[in-house]
Amino acid sequence: MHISAKADYAARALVELACEPARPLTCEAIASSQEIPFRFLKSVVGDLRRAGLVRSQRGCEGGYWLGRPPEEISLLDVMQAVDGGLITLRGEPLAELAYHAPAQDLPDIWRAVEDSAAEILGRVTISSLVRGRPQAAPAGPRPSDVLV
Repeated sequence: MHISAKADYAARALVELACEPARPLTCEAIASSQEIPFRFLKSVVGDLRRAGLVRSQRGCEGGYWLGRPPEEISLLDVMQAVDGGLITLRGEPLAELAYHAPAQDLPDIWRAVEDSAAEILGRVTISSLVRGRPQAAPAGPRPSDVLV
C-alpha cells in the first residue's frame, strides 16, 4: 500500500489549521511549520478547498481555516479529497477488477484490504490527531501478532 505525499501533506496541513482555529494560516506558514514544499502545498490546499475541507479568505488578513469542525474530518475524507480513492491497481479502482482462475479470488482480497483501510482511516479524525489520541485500531491482536 502506498500513502501519497499529497495525502500526508494534506493531513499535516489540516492538523496545523486545527491547532490555530482563531486565525487563518497562510500556506507559507503551514509549509514552514511542517517542512512541506510550498508549491506542492498550494496544490494540495486547492484540492482540500474544492472538497470543502478548508475555506479561504483573500487579502492581507487572509489565509486558510478548516472548512468543517476537526471532529468531522477523517483521514479517509482527506485521502479521498486529494487522491480520489485509497487503493488502485496500476491506477485503476478495484471495483471492477476480475481475474481468471486460479487467481480469481485475489481481487476480493485487494478489496478487503481497501475496506479495512477505509474503516481505520474513517475512525481517525483531525481532532483526535490534535489531541494526540487517534483511535486507529480496535483493541486486540495486531495482524502481525497472529500466526498463520
